[in-house]
Amino acid sequence: MNRFTRAGIFAAASFAFSFGLTAAALVLSATDAGAKTLRWAGRGDMQTTDPHSQNENLTNNINQLIYEFLLVRDKKLNLQPALAESWTKVNDTTWRFKLRPGVKFHDGTPFTADDVVFSFERARSDTSQLRAYANASGIPKKIDDLTVEFTTTGPNPIELEHIATINIMSKAWCEKNRAGKPQNYTQKEDMITAHQANGTGPYMLKTREPDVKTVLTKNPDWWGLKEKRFEGNADEVVYTPIVSDATRVAALLSGEVDLVNDPPPQDVPRLKQTQGINVLEGTENRIVFIGMDQARDELLYSNVKGKNPFKDKRVRQALYQAVDIEAIKKNTMRGLSQPSGAMLPSPLTTTPAVEKRLPYDKVAAKKLLAEAGYPNGFEVTLDCPNNRYVNDEKICQALAAMWAQIGVKVAVNAMPRATYFPKLEKTDTSMYMLGWGGATTDGIFVLQPVLATYNGKGDGDYNYGRYTNAKLDELTAKIKVNMKEEERLGQIHDALLAHNAEVNHIVLHRQVIPWAARSNVTAVHRADNNVIPYWVEVK
Repeated sequence: MNRFTRAGIFAAASFAFSFGLTAAALVLSATDAGAKTLRWAGRGDMQTTDPHSQNENLTNNINQLIYEFLLVRDKKLNLQPALAESWTKVNDTTWRFKLRPGVKFHDGTPFTADDVVFSFERARSDTSQLRAYANASGIPKKIDDLTVEFTTTGPNPIELEHIATINIMSKAWCEKNRAGKPQNYTQKEDMITAHQANGTGPYMLKTREPDVKTVLTKNPDWWGLKEKRFEGNADEVVYTPIVSDATRVAALLSGEVDLVNDPPPQDVPRLKQTQGINVLEGTENRIVFIGMDQARDELLYSNVKGKNPFKDKRVRQALYQAVDIEAIKKNTMRGLSQPSGAMLPSPLTTTPAVEKRLPYDKVAAKKLLAEAGYPNGFEVTLDCPNNRYVNDEKICQALAAMWAQIGVKVAVNAMPRATYFPKLEKTDTSMYMLGWGGATTDGIFVLQPVLATYNGKGDGDYNYGRYTNAKLDELTAKIKVNMKEEERLGQIHDALLAHNAEVNHIVLHRQVIPWAARSNVTAVHRADNNVIPYWVEVK
């Protein structure tokens, strides 16, 4: 249980406010001007310290501070050298990477090509949620201790993007601790990688108490220190999950935490007027949507027996057109959302046609239900997280109220992310909420893992509705290997339009993610909503 003082909670009511921001950085304030500990809080906790097990934003955020990539993102999300100093495209299917010499893991053992080969092979395992990216990266081969070559099955126009998704682990440490495969999180497997870590990164894992706190300490031997990549002074990072919105905000206002990267939307106007607190708003590369079981002949959680209403496009479209997305933006999100019809996390590569939503029309929705054979609607359960996305449970409740107006009675089944995501991985759901995003803006990063047909090898791993869209699959196969940039982008748009034509998901909005923090702490707010402590300065 999180422990915060009663005085701290009551202090929330007494703060008056001023606010300032720059385009690149957020300025915050700590109670001790000489402090070098960043106290960071959010709604939920990371799922595991095994970097290849789960593909979830907070989990990835914290793990990347411990386990590095061959390439890393800068403040603008551009790729730059990390454990790989340089790379060469030998031909359309072969890439060669020169590794950084003199790098050591936290236990003092040297980093070599063996660790790279091991890590990519480990990430290809069936228990890895990163296997789509590891597979797309190609087969790794050691050339010498500091050279690795990747061979792909065909041309890969975004090879570097795929390479930059796989964290590098110590082969010797994993093998010593019987961790050759990633933790099976869905089956609640317990292994050393779930609570201990040994990377090469700027921070080392000091303590890990699930749902209580995670403490990281600066790695004094990090190679990046010589290159002055450690720009801040946060030598220690304490991450604390605080589920309650009110308690999380009170802890910030009282000075018990320094930074909250998911303040509740309803509190943002008040925070903007509180002295000593700064707020920086920004749209995250994340699209939030509703998925439906379109595979089973009978839904697991519905009163409809002998058939599956979600197999009928008219039912899916009826639910879509019953969503008053502007009301959700105004009332539920307090303006902190960008409604969209596109299954794209970032708007940078979209088009008006892809973005276009079906019109909100309850009359048309009722007519579609009647045509599909459900004039009186039906009952179904909507699974929803309550500590993952901004106002996730409240969005689900708002949707249930809207769908009730066309006769569809929806029971909202909300739960913590630690329970929610394993449930989805088992496809133990009839209807669910999901959000998809990250650092990359390329469409293949949603088309392949989320929208394509499930094949057990990475494609469609997050297609929990298990539908098949043949046109989308055909286009996705071409997009994977097309090296002609403009033609490929057109194919991405066509694939997304094929998805929209079948209403395979009910798209909602892109999240607008504000950060709130004490003044006199400088932090960089990236579009992937990742907190990078080595860029944080606590004054």
